[in-house]
Amino acid sequence: MNALAGISIRGRVRYDEPMSRHTSWRVGGPADIYFQPADVQDLAGFLAGLDGGTEIHWLGLGSNLLVRDGGLRGVVIATHPGLSNLQRLEDGLVVRAEAGVACAKLARQCARWKLGPAEFFAGIPGTVGGALAMNAGAFDGETWQRVAAVETVDRAGRIRTRQRLEFEVSYREVEMPAVEWFVAGLFDFEEQADASVAGIRRLLARRKESQPIGLPSCGSVFRNPPDDHAARLIEACGMKGLRLGGAEVSGKHANFIINSGDATAADVERLIKKIQDQVREEQGVELVAEVRIVGETLAD
Repeated sequence: MNALAGISIRGRVRYDEPMSRHTSWRVGGPADIYFQPADVQDLAGFLAGLDGGTEIHWLGLGSNLLVRDGGLRGVVIATHPGLSNLQRLEDGLVVRAEAGVACAKLARQCARWKLGPAEFFAGIPGTVGGALAMNAGAFDGETWQRVAAVETVDRAGRIRTRQRLEFEVSYREVEMPAVEWFVAGLFDFEEQADASVAGIRRLLARRKESQPIGLPSCGSVFRNPPDDHAARLIEACGMKGLRLGGAEVSGKHANFIINSGDATAADVERLIKKIQDQVREEQGVELVAEVRIVGETLAD
């Protein structure tokens, strides 16, 4: 039976879509159904028509996601590029960005509008939706420091506007007041005369000197423990360059795992666990993964 029968769709639907095409690690098995909504209203209608028992997974740029080799059951909803509206609201200091807007695009556009502080968004390798969901940060800035309100959608397709104070926010964690998903954020900025795209480029150039930018990775794999850095702990265990299968701890930055070309999701997951075990044993610290690990193993 077609799980999407009777649902009016303007976006794109694919079946058995390899997730390796959509994750920055370039690994991952097939999604049963892969849906790219045309816009927020198309997404709302899709959710309203979807069977209540269907599992839902959300995807931005796939930069903080490890999909196991057995793939994903249910539906993957890709917010990029359909949910891409980015606008400066009438008061001039609030910017509305939909969930599929790349964080780097938000940073660049705010610089053109002379609004800030927004440069830190350029260091977040994902979309606004993902940044809202995990309070992503870079360059000493965090997403929810600038959030005034958000727009959400639930399984029935109802869209709501919720205020910042309705959420419990901490380092890399956001507690939702209900089972809903982000479709847009309203960000409160200030006039910043020295904001510039050139300044953002300089920030990113400095980051490129210390991180393996351009290689298949998810960015930082682990959260930084209180008053310490995951990279320092991993390096102290002598794990830079450690390789399991095609997955390798970057020799440039120890909190990055790169796909050397032939990695499987299982290789990456085994290396994540190996790092956690060794850091726990040698340093007495429990590293918590930032990356979300989803899906089924091939053994399943």
